[in-house]
Amino acid sequence: EDYIQTDASINPGNSGGALVNLRGELIGINTAIVAPSGGNVGIGFSIPINMVVQIKRQLLEYGAVQRGRLGVRIQDLTPELAEAFGIDARRGAVITRVNKDSMADSAGLRAGDVVVRANGKEITKGAELHNIIGLLPIGERLTLNVVRDGELTTVATTVKNIDQDATVGASMNSRLSGATFGVLGNQLAETAVEGGILVTDVERSSPAWNAGLRKNDIIVSANRKTIADLDTFRMAVSQQSVLRLYIIRGSGALFLLLQ
Repeated sequence: EDYIQTDASINPGNSGGALVNLRGELIGINTAIVAPSGGNVGIGFSIPINMVVQIKRQLLEYGAVQRGRLGVRIQDLTPELAEAFGIDARRGAVITRVNKDSMADSAGLRAGDVVVRANGKEITKGAELHNIIGLLPIGERLTLNVVRDGELTTVATTVKNIDQDATVGASMNSRLSGATFGVLGNQLAETAVEGGILVTDVERSSPAWNAGLRKNDIIVSANRKTIADLDTFRMAVSQQSVLRLYIIRGSGALFLLLQ
C-alpha cells in the first residue's frame, strides 16, 4: 500500500523506527525488508508519513484504525483494457464488481466503470484508490471521476466502516458461535475467486475456533452453495446440523467440517 522503498540500513528489530531524510525530517516508519537469507540486502520498506499521520489521528480519536469501504472490487487499468473499453484514459482503476446494497451500489457505480480521480487526486492504479477509501474518515464524502461508456461522469458517495457490516455467527448457526463475519474490505477484495465473506474475528476456545475457523479466513462456499454475501451465507448455514465450509486462507485453500 504505497510503501516507500529505501536502501537505508534496516535490520531485524528496526521495525517501527524512524525513516528520516537528509534534513532530519520524519518521512516514514520502517516496516519490512527483503531478506532472502535472513539479513538485509539493501532493500527496505517504510509506511509513508502521511499515512502514519492519518492512522495516528484515528487511534487517538477512536482507539483503533477504522478502515473505510465502498463495496467494490477493482483492478488496474492496462492499455489493453483501455483499448477494449474504447476509452482514452491510460491509467486508473477498473471496477470489476459492485457489492449489492453497498454504498457504491447506492451511488450508481457499475462494473466496468474506470475511476480516474478520487477527491481530486489522480488515480493511476487500484492500490491508490484502495488507500484513499481505506483512510478516508467514516461518513466523509467521496467524489469519484469515472469514465463510463467513453464519457466522463462524476459520482458522489460516502464510505462506510467495515465493522458496520459485522454479523455474529451464533445468530446464524450455533456451530459458528464465537466467530464474527463481515464483507470483504478493499484491502482483501483481490482474491482469485468471486464472492465470499470475511471472518473478522474468532474467540479462542469457542466452537468456531475449535472447529478450525480463524480470523481473516475467506469463506467462498458453504454446504456446496457459493457464497456471494452475508445473506447467502446465512441462508446456507441456517438450521443445518453439519456445515462444510470451503475457505481461502492466505495463499492456500481448505475444507472445514463443523458438526
